Formats: sequence, C-alpha cells, structure tokens
Amino acid sequence: MIKILHTADWHLGKRLQEFSRLEEQKLVLEEIIEIADNENVDLILLAGDIFDTFNPNHEAVELLYKTLRRLSKNGERPIIAISGNHDSTQFVEAPDPLARELGILFYSRYDSVIPIGKLDSGIEITKSESGFLELKLPKIDFPIRMILAPYANETLLKTYLGEEDREAEFRQVLQGKWKELAGSYCDSNGVNLLIGHFFFMKEGESSIGIGTEAEPESERPILHVGGTQALFTNNIPPQIQYAALGHLHRYHSVDKEPMPVVYASSPLAYSFSEADQEKKVVLVEAYPNQKVTYKAIGLKQGRPLYRMTFESLSDTISWLEANPYCFVEITFVTEHSIDAPTRKAIMKSHDGIVNLIPQIKNPQGQESFKLKVEDLGKDMSHLFQLFYKNEKGQEPNEELMEIFREVISQSNES
Repeated sequence: MIKILHTADWHLGKRLQEFSRLEEQKLVLEEIIEIADNENVDLILLAGDIFDTFNPNHEAVELLYKTLRRLSKNGERPIIAISGNHDSTQFVEAPDPLARELGILFYSRYDSVIPIGKLDSGIEITKSESGFLELKLPKIDFPIRMILAPYANETLLKTYLGEEDREAEFRQVLQGKWKELAGSYCDSNGVNLLIGHFFFMKEGESSIGIGTEAEPESERPILHVGGTQALFTNNIPPQIQYAALGHLHRYHSVDKEPMPVVYASSPLAYSFSEADQEKKVVLVEAYPNQKVTYKAIGLKQGRPLYRMTFESLSDTISWLEANPYCFVEITFVTEHSIDAPTRKAIMKSHDGIVNLIPQIKNPQGQESFKLKVEDLGKDMSHLFQLFYKNEKGQEPNEELMEIFREVISQSNES
C-alpha cells in the first residue's frame, strides 16, 4: 500500500485586501507537515496554484522552499508539484534541478520532460515523457505512475501537444494525450494517478451552481481564461485510480466512478465566498489494480472568515470582542449612513475588519438599500446616484450631479 497526501491551492503570498495572510500560511503549512508525518505518508501531491501571483515576494518563496524541504523529510518522501493558473511556468520550474535531489519534482510545461535516474535518497524516476512520470520508491514494491496536467490554456496546450487542427476540441486534445499515456504506461501492476489543475465536471451536468458555488470570488474563472473549456470527468482514462485536482477552493468529489475525482480545497479561506467552508487535505491509500480509499482531514489553523449584519453599535462591538481572531465583513444597518464616531468605534474594536458596508433603511418604506462590495470599486458619482435614488426614490437631476462633481473635483485638488 502507498499513502498519498493530496493538497492544493496554497496561494502563498496572497493577501485579503490589505491584510497579509503569511503568518496564517506558516501555521497551516506546519499543520500539513504534522499530518503527513503522523500519517506516515509516502508521497505528496501539490495540485497547482502554489503561489498567488506570477512574481511572488521573497517571503512567499522562502516559505515554499522551507515547507517542501520538511515535507520531503530531506529527500525521503517525494513531492510532485504542478503549476496552476496563478503560477508562472518559468518560475515554478526554475528550482527543479536542485529540488529534484530532495525528491521535489516541479512540473509546469507540457513540453518539459523530467530526467530519468536514481536520486541519493533511493527514489528512482524510472519512466518519463511529456506529461507523464513513473516513480519507484525504496519501501514500495510497485511503481507509481502519474499523468501530469498543470494548467495551460488551449493555445499553449495545442502548441505543446502538436495539435495541428486548431478547431479540435480542447477536451479531445487532452483526452487523446491522456489515453495515449495511460495505454503506454498505466497497467494493473502499479498505482496510476492523475494530478491536474483544471475545472472538471460530470458530462451532462450544468456548470451553473457547480463552478459558481465552488469557485471563490478571488479565483480567476478558469472556464474563460484563454477560452479554456471545462473538462469532463470521463475525459480521464479508466486506468487512473485517483485524480488529484486543484483550482476550486472547496473540498468536494466531482465524481466517484470509475475513480474518485477530488478537489482537496485551499488550506485557508481566501475570500468571503469561502467563509463557511472547512479547509482540508486528502489522505489516499492505494494498491495496484484496486479501488483507492480516501478521507478528508480538516485543517484548523488560520483565521476564519465571517459575514455579519448588525443594527446597533453595541451588538457590533459585543460580537467583535467575543470573536477577536477572525476576518469579518460587516454590514451595518442604518437610517442614513455610518457616522464618523460609529465607524471609528467599530474599526478600533477589532483588527480584522475587512469591509464595513452600510445598508440604508429607506424611510419611505421602499426596499432597503444594501451597498454591495463590488459597488465600492465604482466612481463617486455612481455611488452618489445609488444613494440619492434610495434616499429620495428618484434619480438626481443633472444640475445636482454637476454640483456634486464640482465638489468632488475641488476636494481632489485640495
């Protein structure tokens, strides 16, 4: 039996607006290391979005390397890490020659081939080609095969895979490549895995309510990046025993037959759309030619995220004092606007207030007005129009708008 730990979407260096999450990331990665050690895991799969940006800062890079060195037990336990749509392919693969000596294998480009050979730790890369890797571990008496599917848009994939028909369906291109690799390497004498960073769904199911529910606000919608289509679970070859996925931040199994197709989740809640999610890693136990068993292990570290609505200052302060270790988006119900003393009292009472949003009660008995987070990015004239309409029940006239714009202009110049 081989024990595998599946994790994804670390997004190292990510911020929640102006708030750094680096200290929380250190804590939760420490927790993941402890789980791997306590469960005597043999192999780690990191399924993309390692960093949050193409150019991660020094602290994020240092945290990754220190974490992977410990996760690898100084080379005894291999780690397979692929790139996601937030990662730079060049940056992710840059440390590969040095990291490989610790059994840490980075893969981000479909035209890359990981060199065959035996490492000092005894881990052996026995077979390798574009998009595929076979490992032999000292304590495991069967090979581990992996189809590697880092994120790439349709144009890049068709270039890498030599697809001449530019009109060929993206799904067909990948399915054809995976079928070829599985047919060549994935027999019943080893454990056969796929590690990928794409949006997968079951064919015939609507993506409405699947992608939108699972996809965090902060995530770039992969259905539309470079025109990339969603992939179907039946695009995965039947020889595969477990598909370890990244991209969606909620733990869930997209499909269970003929193999589990699983998103591990991000280790922290990175947007308020993830506020009610328990973050997890997945422990997989696999034998050749048998169905795998797997279980999700909840992660406890990191600040929880809450969306709260209050109608009084006292209730707001009481809740904030009772929940000091969190990030919170507060909607404050008020007759007109949040006055300066109230805003100051709320903001001083807690160090994790990300958004403070007024919800205006309409005195004329019309529907109450709630300013949405996305409205905060709009210009002042638009916000004034929204406020005026909900206060007065009509649009402001052009004369009033001209006065408002003149006031704003003078304010900006001063």
